[in-house]
Amino acid sequence: MNIYVAISATIALALSIFSFPLLNNFYLLKLTPATTTTTTTNLEADLVVTNGVIFTGDDSLLFADSMAIKNGRIVSVGNYSAVQQLAADGTNVLNLQGKVVVPGFIDSHVHFIPGGLQMARVKLRGVSHKDEFVRRVKEAVKNSKKGSWILGGGWNNDLWGGDLPMASWIDDITPHNPVWLSRMDGHMGLANSVALQLVGITNLSEDPNGGTIMKTSSGEPTGLLIDAAMKLILPWIPEVSVDERREALLRASNLALSRGVTTVVDFGRYYPGESVQLSWEDFADVYQWASYSEKMKIRVCLFFPLETWSSLADLINKTGHVLSDWVYLGGVKAFADGSLGSNSALFHEPYADEPHNYGLQVMELESLLSMTMASDKSGLQVAIHAIGDRANDLVLDMYKSVVVTTGKRDQRFRIEHAQHLASGTAARFGDQGIVASMQVADINPLFAIRTAMKRIPPGWDNAWIPSERISFTDALIAHTLSAARACFLENDVGSLSPGKIADFVILSTFSWEDFAAEVSASIEATYVSGVQAYP
Repeated sequence: MNIYVAISATIALALSIFSFPLLNNFYLLKLTPATTTTTTTNLEADLVVTNGVIFTGDDSLLFADSMAIKNGRIVSVGNYSAVQQLAADGTNVLNLQGKVVVPGFIDSHVHFIPGGLQMARVKLRGVSHKDEFVRRVKEAVKNSKKGSWILGGGWNNDLWGGDLPMASWIDDITPHNPVWLSRMDGHMGLANSVALQLVGITNLSEDPNGGTIMKTSSGEPTGLLIDAAMKLILPWIPEVSVDERREALLRASNLALSRGVTTVVDFGRYYPGESVQLSWEDFADVYQWASYSEKMKIRVCLFFPLETWSSLADLINKTGHVLSDWVYLGGVKAFADGSLGSNSALFHEPYADEPHNYGLQVMELESLLSMTMASDKSGLQVAIHAIGDRANDLVLDMYKSVVVTTGKRDQRFRIEHAQHLASGTAARFGDQGIVASMQVADINPLFAIRTAMKRIPPGWDNAWIPSERISFTDALIAHTLSAARACFLENDVGSLSPGKIADFVILSTFSWEDFAAEVSASIEATYVSGVQAYP
């Protein structure tokens, strides 16, 4: 999700449909009245959930009407006559009154703390007119001290016709404040002229490796910095305090819970141009603090910059992957290219509007291969951002080379986004067992499931490339069990199975058939470890 893309880059089908078999046609199956799965019968449940349509996501029992929970984990799933045996005087009973329950959703690609920070800054997500863009910046200036930075983001130039914003849009209203406004994908940002002057970006400034300083035809900076060029300005922005980052975590968590998300895979404050230490600072200052002080609200699986693989390997050797029921150490992440919206995704063919631009290769291939090889030898899961078709081919080739050298095992290599694929490339994901971690921008699983099923853009009557639509079941499993498998968490989350953590979502609908046909439901309640966390 930010939460915005920052939270969901963000967001997050994590469709491992090429890597893991998805369980089809769940909604066609009926519950056998006497069927129940349980871990043991000699327990007094803390909570019994009953009288519902519970989709478990577990192929041994796909639907149930009741389940029992003890110490935050599911101990029995099945029909009420069997599950009620675990109820005692101290057991709470939740009557679903026929409503649908699904496993807690998993957002497989978020930048969680940046998303939470963005929620308290200039909000440009959804802005569809230049005038509104300018108005929101002007409003922020009114509430800011002279000389302080104006920060915000989430803008998408496609919404107002495609023209990229320029410093000149906001220079007149920001004469005394430096401004930095990131694009929704995190791969481009707009600086005003005050900020450009502050950091020394001029018509003589050269593009850094892996980045671009956008300039006019006369050579003057427009204010837009792409990918690695953002490192020219980011160090000048004041550091975010520990308290602000902790508040951002809580803010982002509350939003996620309101959307039914109970677990996220967090790639941290790591973008091209950013310090690789920021994710580690957030791990120590925010996640460990929240876990130890019992302030975590949802589960996080953390990925760290590939450049720091040895630090993560050392930490996992000492602690293991599971720090608590809330915090998991996942793996490492790197960038192969930029983004489509900033014309920096790496393609085999040039951009139609820039015939000499094929995109950017953000990291040298030799360095990427070397660090991926070392990470894999250390047992770390590797995830690499690739959007353009050439970038995806490069990463797939590299993963194949790594396996030849280090040997085949259950690596579950990931490609984040896998957005544009050349003909025949999709099959390579399955052949090589690579997780295709695919997202939509908002942290909103129900919207994402509907989008994957329908592929009808806002304002359109018909689907865009309807052959790429997937079934309701595949889309739902992609947000639950397959997403858990994609980050090695399937033993704890992803389905409502005995022994797993009791994370589940109550939907507003009473009809599984209607839900499967149109995803016509809203989040009524979100439970984490068997405790209501939203609303």
